[in-house]
Amino acid sequence: MANPTQPLPNQWNEMWLVAFGAVPGALVRWQVQNDLLVNVIGAAILGLVVGLPFRPSRQLLLGVGFCGSLTTFSSWMVECSTLISQGAWLSALGLIGLTMGLGLGVAALGFLIGWQFRPSGLGR
Repeated sequence: MANPTQPLPNQWNEMWLVAFGAVPGALVRWQVQNDLLVNVIGAAILGLVVGLPFRPSRQLLLGVGFCGSLTTFSSWMVECSTLISQGAWLSALGLIGLTMGLGLGVAALGFLIGWQFRPSGLGR
């Protein structure tokens, strides 16, 4: 990640990695109109990225860039708020629980799958 003591060119490299990862993530997000689906897919991919022995540059590209632009917190909150404003409290709570439960579950699963590909001397 960016370090304030690093020279600016390294920070630019990191920003470009995030930007290049964000474009395909945003395009996928734009095509899929289901917040739950993109959030769960993004959580699974992010768990896998963190679990795999990727260099920080790949983590920036895939984790911060792609997954960051694929997933959506604000749209999910608007959807929950809309349900609450319509008096559908149980639906809103169900959506919150389902999204968080599935998200945590698939992130953990992705991490565990990625962890299996680490060399035995690298963090195992």
